[in-house]
Amino acid sequence: MRIIALFNQKGGVGKTTTTANLGAALADAGKKVVLVDLDPQANLTTHMGIDPESINISTYRVLTDGIPLAESLKEVESDQSKLHVAPAVTELAAAEVELVSVVGRETLLRKMAEAHKIDADVVLIDCPPSLGLLSLNALVYATEVIVPLQAHFLALQGMEKLFDTIGMVRQALNPRLHISGILFCQYEPAAKLTAEVADEVENFLTQAKGTTHPAANAVIFRTRIRRNIKLAEAPSFGRSIFQYAPSSAGAADYGVLAQEILEMNPE
Repeated sequence: MRIIALFNQKGGVGKTTTTANLGAALADAGKKVVLVDLDPQANLTTHMGIDPESINISTYRVLTDGIPLAESLKEVESDQSKLHVAPAVTELAAAEVELVSVVGRETLLRKMAEAHKIDADVVLIDCPPSLGLLSLNALVYATEVIVPLQAHFLALQGMEKLFDTIGMVRQALNPRLHISGILFCQYEPAAKLTAEVADEVENFLTQAKGTTHPAANAVIFRTRIRRNIKLAEAPSFGRSIFQYAPSSAGAADYGVLAQEILEMNPE
């Protein structure tokens, strides 16, 4: 089972959009997919058509009440029976404070995921835009990280801290964790700045190869998620891009990305 954290401490870079639509694309490809919402904004939950007010067991209760992650899963209402979501509620924001004195608090998600076997080929975790306890739990549970990134220089700020965090988690808590790839989102190929940022990221990954850096074997995904208004509209209808606008550029991009990820060597 591949466990992939969509992680970047910056907000608005495409983590939730990618988690939702990559998950739907992988399900369309015949994979059993579980989406885990670890963001207190619960945007992934609403994106997949689930009302947070209707939730009995959320990722908040998984972490604070010790409920197995498998018991929180809700099937997404769609043509796919292979897609499930572990939903979030806004109370999740209080988890970091409530768990401050709990021994092993950074491993709670992994423990609750292992408490009851999850039937999935791929787990995708939507991380919050921070380097706090919730993201740490995601990184301890995950086997790999995909870093969504916008192609502008401000998006590069904080990347070193992000890589340092992943490196520390790998060294102390999760030696199997690695960065599998950098994904450019809201991509505008005609912009000169886009090419410059892509070159800078490429140079960084080239320097990391052959080292112990967590991005030593990372790639820049060939697939770029182009800026597309349909991707922005789909969440308000509680649907994936494949349900909302199956002929859109957004659906095409995420469909190709899913195939690229399936063809990767996950190690």
